Amino acid sequence: MNPFILASGSPRRKELLKQARYSFEIQTSTIEEKIEVGLSPANVVEQLAQQKAEDVWAGNQQAVVLGADTVVVFGNAILGKPSDATEARSMLRKLSGNVHHVYTGVAICSKKGITTFSEKTEVEFYPLSEEDIEMYIRSGESFDKAGAYGIQGFGAYLIKQMIGDYFTVVGLPLAKTMRALKDVGISPKV
Repeated sequence: MNPFILASGSPRRKELLKQARYSFEIQTSTIEEKIEVGLSPANVVEQLAQQKAEDVWAGNQQAVVLGADTVVVFGNAILGKPSDATEARSMLRKLSGNVHHVYTGVAICSKKGITTFSEKTEVEFYPLSEEDIEMYIRSGESFDKAGAYGIQGFGAYLIKQMIGDYFTVVGLPLAKTMRALKDVGISPKV
């Protein structure tokens, strides 16, 4: 069986793959992410996931390499990871009481080629008071997540409802990813 490598340092993706009983190594990509102008959010996350996976696969061509990327989209704006508390506050204020979309793109590189796909989930926030926003920022969860929040953990407090795949919001559409991995010979250890 070929080695399986996760091309991501995301603790959430690592946890999801462990939860699904995969055996894998982690090698984070060191490329500078580049986004083509004018792409749809789905194409953006697929392109970024592919860049990460190809970067790691270039040095591990006997392996199956999984890359992923997640963005939050509110209106026509892509919200990435906030650079500081001020930016996190701004993002959370925008999302407060509103509906937004979370896109996660996945790329799998193997000897069989490259498979890419993305999933989209609709998320609605409760209206947030300034106290709610400050409490969430103090939790520390805002700073390494697209849109300044994570649905798992304390961030569940923010979410009124969701339409779509919960795991897409966490950072890896698990069921679809598992099926794609099966197609390239990677199975859970059960």
